Formats: sequence, C-alpha cells, structure tokens
Amino acid sequence: MSMYGRDPWGGPLEIADSATDDDRSRNLHDYDRAALSSSRQLDETQQSWLLGPTEQKKKKKYVDLGCLIVSREIFLWTVGSIVAVAGKLPKHNNVSWRGNSCLNDGKSDTGTIFKDLKGGFYDAGDAIKFNFPASFAMTMLSWSVIEYSAKYEAAGELNHVREIIKWGSDFFLKTFNSSADSIDRLVSQVGDGDTSHGSTTHNDHYCWMRPEDIDYPRPVTVCSSCSDLAAEMAASLAAASIVFKDNRAYSQKLVHGAKTLYAFARNQRGRYSAGVEAETFYNSTMYWDEFVWGGAWLYFATGNNTYLSLATHPKMAKHAGAFVGGPDYGVFSWDNKLTGAQVLLSRLRLFLSPGYPYEEMLASYHNQTGIIMCSYLPYFNSFNRTKGGLIQLNHGRPQPLQYVVNAAFLATLYSDYLDASDTPGWRCGPNFYTSNVLREFAQTQINYILGKNPRKMSYLVGFGNHYPKHVHHRGASIPKNKIKYNCKGGWKWRDSKKPNPNTVVGAMVAGPDRHDGFHDIRSNYNYTEPTIAGNAGLVAALVALSGDKDVGIDKNTIFSAVPPMFPNPPPPPAPWKP
Repeated sequence: MSMYGRDPWGGPLEIADSATDDDRSRNLHDYDRAALSSSRQLDETQQSWLLGPTEQKKKKKYVDLGCLIVSREIFLWTVGSIVAVAGKLPKHNNVSWRGNSCLNDGKSDTGTIFKDLKGGFYDAGDAIKFNFPASFAMTMLSWSVIEYSAKYEAAGELNHVREIIKWGSDFFLKTFNSSADSIDRLVSQVGDGDTSHGSTTHNDHYCWMRPEDIDYPRPVTVCSSCSDLAAEMAASLAAASIVFKDNRAYSQKLVHGAKTLYAFARNQRGRYSAGVEAETFYNSTMYWDEFVWGGAWLYFATGNNTYLSLATHPKMAKHAGAFVGGPDYGVFSWDNKLTGAQVLLSRLRLFLSPGYPYEEMLASYHNQTGIIMCSYLPYFNSFNRTKGGLIQLNHGRPQPLQYVVNAAFLATLYSDYLDASDTPGWRCGPNFYTSNVLREFAQTQINYILGKNPRKMSYLVGFGNHYPKHVHHRGASIPKNKIKYNCKGGWKWRDSKKPNPNTVVGAMVAGPDRHDGFHDIRSNYNYTEPTIAGNAGLVAALVALSGDKDVGIDKNTIFSAVPPMFPNPPPPPAPWKP
C-alpha cells in the first residue's frame, strides 16, 4: 500500500490521469481473450459470474431508503445476485437458466491434494474462483447480518443470506485442512485466465462458455506464503461463526478454522498474489491490514485478548498504514481492509470501552474513523465527485461503484454506532456534524447507482426501466437452449449486439466513468462487469439504509463471545524524586 501524507481535513488533492495499474482496483494489463471483439481489440481482464433470482411477478412490498423507495423485490434480487454459485446448485437457487457446473474441480488437477473443490462462488462473469475477493464478500455479508439481522428478517431475507454465507464458508473449509491446528498450504484459486503472449489455451478467459458446459482442465493454485488471503479467510470464518452462533457445533468449527488460518497467516509471511496469475487480476498490496482486520474479527468470535492485543498493537497499526494518510486512505475494498477494521474497533470503544492497555490505540482508530468519515462529506476535497455527484474514491479510474457501496455501508453503519451510543455527531476540525449527515451521504450515493444520475441509468440490473442490457457475463449472454457451445462456439454470443437472453437481475455493474458516461457494451468490463465483492457491498449498504432509522443496529450480538471486561488500571507513576 503506497501512501503519502495529506491534509486530513480535505486540502487540495491533484490526481493526474495515469496508465499505471490501479493498486486499489483490478489490474488492467491482461486480456480476457474471449471478450475481444474481432473488429477491434479492447483491454480485457478476467470476467465474472453473478446470479440473480428469476423475475417473478409478486405483490410489491417496499424497503424505505429514506429519499428513495425501493421495492422489496429489488432488495431480494440484490441479495440473490450474490449467489455466484459453483458446483451442484443448492436448494435455495431459483435461477432458471443455471445448472450444476464444474463438479470435478480439484479432481482433475493431479498436482493438488485438495480433491473436492466443487462449490463456492465464481468471481463474476467467468468461472474462476478467486478466494481473496470471495472471502471479503462473505465477511461483508456476515458483518451486515450481525449488525442488521432484524432488518433482514423484516425483509424476509435472513434465512436466504445465511444460506449464502454458509455456502461460502463450507467451501472455504475445503480449501485447507480445517480439522488441523496448523497448516502449511491453502488453495487460493480454482481455474485460470492467462491469455498473455497470445495464448490460445482453453481456459476461463479465452473461452466464452456457460459454466455448465465447461470441459477444459481447471488448475488449482495453492499457496504456502499467503498471509493476506489466510487472514481474510480467517476474518470471514470468524464473522460467520457469530452469524451461526445458534448452531454451536458449526460455529465452533468455523472458529477453529479461523484460528488455524490466522496462525498460518502470521507464521508463513507473504502476499498470496506475488508472482502468480492473481497478481494480474486481484493483486494484494500488503497483508498488514488483513492482520488487523482478521485479529479484530477473531477477538469478537473468541473473546481471546491475544487477538485484540495484535489488532491494537502500535507496530501492527503502523505497518497497516493507519496514520500516514494518502490518496487511498479511507477507501475500503477487497484489497484494503484497514478502514473497515478501524470502524469495527471503534465500535468496541464506543460500547465496551475496554480501557488500558487497549484504550490508546482504540482511541487512535476511533479518531482516524472520524477523519475518514469527514473525507466522505462533500464539504471537503479529499475525493472529487462527478458532475452528477458520484464520489470518486478510486480517483477517476474504472469500476468505481464497488468502492462507493462500501463507503455507503460504513458511513451508515458508523452513523448508527453514534446514534446507539447516544453520541449526536462528531467533529471535522472545528466543525461539528450530526450523524444524519453520514446517512445523507450514503443515500445520495445509492440513489445515484439506482438511477438518480445524469444518464438516468440504473446500474442495478433489472431495476427501473433503463439499466444495462449487455452485461459482461458468459452465462447471461448465452441462451439455455439445450445446445452446448464449445470454447469458441460461444464467441458469437459474446459478439452479438443483441441484449443478453438471460437477465442477471440484481447485479450491480462496474459503473460509469469519471464524466458520468456509460457504454452498455458486453466486451468492456470497465462498464458492464458485475462482481461478487461489489454486490456484497451493495447488499450491506441497502440493508443498512433500509427500514426505520430507529431500528438501528444490534448492539450486543457481536459481543456474545466477549467476556465481561474489568479494565486493568494503568501502572502507577514512577516515585517522585526531589
């Protein structure tokens, strides 16, 4: 994570256009060969696979997002679009154009000991399983359920979202020896998309096929020094253990796996993406932020102060970049977990106030959270905005919406933290702002995504009358007509100018450019790609904003494993000497 100092109160920040890789976005140098039109060559990287429930006519119920009323159906669709399901479809799948897929994952790769890797989630419009963004997506969903289970239940979606989290957690438990106390390897990826140097090898990027029809080999990538991935997966399983605390045996199984993964992350240091294919698609810039994030979640899951000591250790915070600022400071994503960790640990201070020896670092995290919330407000210049009002958290680079929805979730959540702790607001320098300002920020950003923008375009597929019809998504673009289209046989559907025959209802696409422009082109992932990580953030933001503000968060569930706190007094001062 490359960061440099800035004025935390929003001094001028000049961002020059650059062709370099976006350290906070998916790298843009490789091609998804199957997405290349024969008429012109476009930069393409690995693409995606997202699902949405079938469109069914129902009596409408509504979810109140403040200044925008969204039908309950679109909230259901959005939760459903997370189900980028691989393997044998679960009972809760209700997407008519999907079927069982990639049932031999693991078995066909003789170089791995992990033979049962069916299941889990595809990343987005292809069939690669990237465990780094997928585990972040599951952590986000679990966090939203822990905080807002009453809102999920009111929308009739609590059981559904729990099924999604369990599907992901069950797959993660198969990617390492989850029954062991220590491990030396972990699956990081299933499938591949390398099309460098003009390669025509059949894989998940060169081919354009329905996942159900895939017949090419799918390699398994295993890592032995992957601290970032292991700590994120530990966070995911730890958070899920709180969601499933009503199932004691399963919850303990998740906790055990999380502890094993975190120990592995700490003992065998390294970035999971260093020198492998994932560096092109989901590059991790460091692992220190995952150490703080994973440690915080393990503390909440276990109540073990060792994890809290790690998450609040000054050197850990320093390595994670907690106090150095920079253009990406405050941007919460599948790569950068620091902002989320600071909000999460601010919650601990607001409601439990554990005192010495944690108070100093918790106060610092709390202060930094306030600074980050200030940076989201339109009164400051930390981040530019488009003319239509979309905050540019990735500084005008492509695929902005995944960052926007995460910020909307954190802003709403922190607003609810302040309300639940009877704190009327917070300060940005000399100015005092009420918690309502954060909710208003989140509402304006979600409203933009849902159609209140210069193009009157809804970036949520299936919502409104004007939404993307050429989503970059293999399964959605190929009809389910009992014809198996082989690797290159599907190219005609890739290149078709007609709308997708299947609608990925509830999927949020990558979004507009920095001029509020949007091109509904199947071959351009920068506009029309949906991802599992992006949709998880949207679900979290929607549920946080839904319903009556007075409902707020569940203050206590996250602390269910934390023992009563009796803070130790600080050490006495040194004896006075005359």
